[in-house]
Amino acid sequence: MTYCVAIKVEQGLVLTSDSRTNAGIDHIASFRKLTVLEVPGERVIFIQSAGNLATTQSVITMLQTAIRNAERHCLNVPTMFDVAELVGKTMRDVIKRDQGQNQGVDFSCSMLVSGQIKGESHRLFHIYPQGNFIEAGEDTPYFQIGESKYGKPIIDRIVNNNTPLDRAMLCSLISMDSTLRSNLSVGMPLDLICYHKDQLKDPQIIRVEEDDEMFRQVRLAWSEGIRDLFNGLPSLTEDLCRAPDNTTNTDAGNAK
Repeated sequence: MTYCVAIKVEQGLVLTSDSRTNAGIDHIASFRKLTVLEVPGERVIFIQSAGNLATTQSVITMLQTAIRNAERHCLNVPTMFDVAELVGKTMRDVIKRDQGQNQGVDFSCSMLVSGQIKGESHRLFHIYPQGNFIEAGEDTPYFQIGESKYGKPIIDRIVNNNTPLDRAMLCSLISMDSTLRSNLSVGMPLDLICYHKDQLKDPQIIRVEEDDEMFRQVRLAWSEGIRDLFNGLPSLTEDLCRAPDNTTNTDAGNAK
């Protein structure tokens, strides 16, 4: 399993992915699930993947091969919408090719495609295993794939289109921490990108290792903050948990 989250705000994009993959409890490894394709100064494209590793690697390899050999590919189509269509078609072709080869194996995958092409704004798409996709907007400023349920509540409460980019990054790290704590199939290290709109070059993938001091401080501050907040809640349920009063019954028994 895996967990990837992509957040699109007015200032840019924040992308966070774990790197764990497993084929049973005795075969756990790390693979990068965040790919960057770019023409510096003209376009930058990010692809995050979750699902069957063989499928996702095939899709990425075919997209990269198309850049060298195909007439139409991710680095020459005019819009990010066209990029999403190409990725969706490639996913559909790979899954169709592999389905049925091994009965009982799930070859499906999902991908988040984001980035910016010169002349249009930064965009974010969620591509489903069937190859169709939806686009993030002001009302839905983020997408998740993989083990998403544990990290969703914090993003729902915090992120909107006007959230500053640094706060969106912090929120994505807390979302990842919540998932890491609750699901062993998601694991370190993490890959993180903070992309400022109109940057169009040199996107830096930040590798967050297990001993990363920044991430350690974020995890610690969040855990302590949650405990302090919980301890500060009013005791509205105190009466419901009050021990039963047996005095009356005891007196009645003595009187008899």
